[in-house]
Amino acid sequence: MMNKRRGLLVVFSGPSGSGKGTVLKEAMKKCENLQLSVSVTTRAPREGEVDGVDYIFYSQEQFKELVSQNGFLEWACFCENYYGTPRARIEALLSEGKDVVLEIEVQGAMKIREKCPDAVLIFNLPPSMEELKNRLEGRNTDAPEVIAKRLETAVWEISQAKKYDYVLVNDTVDNAANTLLAVIEGEKCNINRNEKLLAEYK
Repeated sequence: MMNKRRGLLVVFSGPSGSGKGTVLKEAMKKCENLQLSVSVTTRAPREGEVDGVDYIFYSQEQFKELVSQNGFLEWACFCENYYGTPRARIEALLSEGKDVVLEIEVQGAMKIREKCPDAVLIFNLPPSMEELKNRLEGRNTDAPEVIAKRLETAVWEISQAKKYDYVLVNDTVDNAANTLLAVIEGEKCNINRNEKLLAEYK
């Protein structure tokens, strides 16, 4: 009898405005086994965001308390707000065989790489920097100086993409979602992930 396969831990990063969340929503429509980890953040909710669905919204005091309890798999400060991945929920989903996606920044991704070497790191690129600027301005959620800071940060983040395992270009949401799912399925066939399976044929 084949053992139940443990889920795959996937890290999905990219500049603010590159469409990470939209790509993930489309991918999850196409694949029921794909689960998005809900991050904890201290930033204020944007219009339409639901606590516990889009993010778990904490005060800085609540966040720091969970840090002191070692309750995060990783956490980082980005644009003066804290973001973190709650440890217990991730482990439970992976044990159930779910493939779990962490939508996190580069700092957090590198921490996951250290703690979870078998995680798959995928970087989401915008079609161009000009398109990224248009998307950020089109949100109408940030002041011009915040957009300028996000673009500056984006240049640095893209320079770190070579530390990831895969890169995809979000030219259209459907193409990007299909590419993301293809990478995940390909990783499940990686020979290094299938030692237990091969052992069953001896």
